Amino acid sequence: MLSFPAKTTRVQKMNMIEIIKKKLLATYEGKIMAIGAYGSVGWKTDRPYSDIEHHIVTENGFRLQNLEFVYKEFKIELSMNERNELLKKAGKVDESWPITAGVYMNILPIYDPNDFFEELKKIPFKSSDEVFKEVMREFMIWEPYETIAKLRNNAEVKNDGYIPLGAKDLTWQTAKLIGLANKKYFSTKVKTLEEAISMDSKPSGFRELAVMVMEGKLSNKAEVYQNCEDLWEGLNEWFCELDIEYQITDLPF
Repeated sequence: MLSFPAKTTRVQKMNMIEIIKKKLLATYEGKIMAIGAYGSVGWKTDRPYSDIEHHIVTENGFRLQNLEFVYKEFKIELSMNERNELLKKAGKVDESWPITAGVYMNILPIYDPNDFFEELKKIPFKSSDEVFKEVMREFMIWEPYETIAKLRNNAEVKNDGYIPLGAKDLTWQTAKLIGLANKKYFSTKVKTLEEAISMDSKPSGFRELAVMVMEGKLSNKAEVYQNCEDLWEGLNEWFCELDIEYQITDLPF
């Protein structure tokens, strides 16, 4: 086994973060507004092989290039944003909101003299329910509708090899919709399906397919395919309950 990625303790990670902070502040004197760690370090759930992710917030008008690199035992990411730019990103609602919103919420301040990160964490929830529903409507057409069509095409020609992949895609796409409907973000990509199952509003059929995917029980292609169809039916019933209409009766032009 290769010696890298290497194990590091939280103490070692925090020492590395302190070195990065001092280097940045010395190099860009007066231009850095805030530095914070996000991801597993921000959540304080980091493990031996976890990387180190930072928000580096600069004053408006001063731009730095994003950096991602391996330095000694550490894999490090520096996400560089001007103040207003980061606030704008935090306020964006798209299909990935349940995956990305936590980046702006759970931040361990490393250098934050003006409490910028307290302001930042309020931004992701400012959009109205109507905005979230519109994103769900667009995403339903863009991804789940196409995925079930691909599943049906491959089932039609007995290309069973695609069924497990399509099931994974449909489950992941539905988890995003569940996060949007509940206006809740996932703590980590690893726990997305598990946390989506526990949310209040979700379509019927999701739990069954998600458990199959999480447990890797996808060898019975006929059963997997039927569970995909069950979830697709549940998705459409759920959209009706949420009063989200994605099909139209007249051409839009």
